[in-house]
Amino acid sequence: MLELHVWGPAFSLPSIDPQCLATIAYLVKAVPKEEWVLVASSDPSVSPTNELPALRNGDVWVSKFRNIVDYVRQYSDQAWDLDAEWTGLDNADITAFSAFVESNGQLLIDLSLYVSSQNYYASTSPAYGSILTWPNQWILPPKLRHAAKHRTEHLGLSSLDLEASEEQRERERSAAVSAGQIPQSLISRPRETVSSLLGKTARSSHFRLDALTAELFEPLEQLLGKKAYFLADGRRPSSLDALVLGYLSLALVPEVPAAWLRESLRTKTPRLASYVERLREECFGAAVQLEDAFSGNTTKKPLPLPWQKPERINAAKIGNTLLNTLADATPILKEFRMNSRLQQAAKSIDPRSSEYSESEARAISEYAIAQRRDLYISIASVAAGVAAMVGYLFYNGVITIAGEEEEYDEDEDVDVNIGGSSSAEDILGIPIS
Repeated sequence: MLELHVWGPAFSLPSIDPQCLATIAYLVKAVPKEEWVLVASSDPSVSPTNELPALRNGDVWVSKFRNIVDYVRQYSDQAWDLDAEWTGLDNADITAFSAFVESNGQLLIDLSLYVSSQNYYASTSPAYGSILTWPNQWILPPKLRHAAKHRTEHLGLSSLDLEASEEQRERERSAAVSAGQIPQSLISRPRETVSSLLGKTARSSHFRLDALTAELFEPLEQLLGKKAYFLADGRRPSSLDALVLGYLSLALVPEVPAAWLRESLRTKTPRLASYVERLREECFGAAVQLEDAFSGNTTKKPLPLPWQKPERINAAKIGNTLLNTLADATPILKEFRMNSRLQQAAKSIDPRSSEYSESEARAISEYAIAQRRDLYISIASVAAGVAAMVGYLFYNGVITIAGEEEEYDEDEDVDVNIGGSSSAEDILGIPIS
């Protein structure tokens, strides 16, 4: 029995993550329902690579959509392969458009659900709070948002993040005041309101967001045309359809305050929006509820997805989460943990069911080993430097041992007493006749 571990439901979808949604859609269309279960673990640490989605088959773990698709194909001996009937140019289209959707779609999801302060605090953060347990509900969402900000930094749309925009304005204003570019009478100008900031953000980002959404949506609608699926009409979908559903369902379905992504999809490419709605109904059924995922198939109502109840969180797991968080916040331990994850990922790569070749897997493993060796050398160099500095301070008398200092004082007192003008009678304390 295959176990698919994913981030839990949100926005009436079976997952809050586009890669998880794409993998769920693929397994729904390719794998018989009795051959797999869906687990909303919402915990990346269940996988050796520390990422979701993750497919488990006994002791074997496979992460990421494309790797899982390749593994399912190999595991079923081509029987569970949505792309089996495509050859030549169709396969080239699947590969090219899949990479295109993953790169551009991820950036738009990042901007809409994470970078945008409006959407993050009103919708995304509460959604994570519903599927995560303590302490992950306070630890993971900020980390995910930070990663999204980092991925989208090159787009120049940080104005969607009101906190970053306000901090930048304060820094620029402080620098201008220090340089004497702002009159003293204007220094105490009141802070802008949230409404005014939102208005400026919308105006400054409008054209750039329009360009980004058109760059993704318009080629996909052109490829879809009037067909039922991207590469066929009346036949089953391909892995490209599953991937597009994963990303565009998070663009179309979530009810968020700043709905520029959904509005762009509906107004610019209405056929593509209708396609996403129809495929969503085919793969996920009706709106997914939290109790569906966390109660599993123990409920009396039939569920369109093979949910399995996730394991209960115990004290040991909570303690492990806290320790891991502390370790990730400690520079040296963080490097060790990242290196260990890279080594585990390299060991788990199977060239037969992975996007990496055997030579690439070997290169990743050698890089992980070299990185750990460099880390040991750095630690040894720092330790040697500290030891040398401490030795130098001892040698020059800057640091002394308390016992030696007291012994020296006692000897000095004796020398003074003996070398002075006192008589032997005074020193010995007895009369001498």
